[in-house]
Amino acid sequence: MRFLSLYKSVERNTPPTQEEMAAMGKLIEEGMKAGWLLGTEGCLPSALGVRVRKSGGDITVTDGPFTESKEVIGGFAILQANSKAEAVELARQFLRVVGEGECEIRQIFEAPQECAQAQTSAGR
Repeated sequence: MRFLSLYKSVERNTPPTQEEMAAMGKLIEEGMKAGWLLGTEGCLPSALGVRVRKSGGDITVTDGPFTESKEVIGGFAILQANSKAEAVELARQFLRVVGEGECEIRQIFEAPQECAQAQTSAGR
């Protein structure tokens, strides 16, 4: 099963230290080699972001920073795990390295094998 892990934290005004980068690099390398980490990326500051929202038929665009938010998404990871419990343990490992914050874990929808094969055949 694949899971999306969204890392949320209070936004920092400083870049990670060399030690923090080294610890995260080690965890990423180990996860990729072991096969439980399929992909990961960090996000730039919310000041460079934008929110697009639809409400009541209107679409609004709000430039960052998002000061009204207590936490912002700092990055994400795509995890390969045999269960939700295993994905939770992987998130615990990540938080031990990164520090304060939280990971929201969501299982990624995967079409049944016969549906995926039918879509592949139809696309030929």
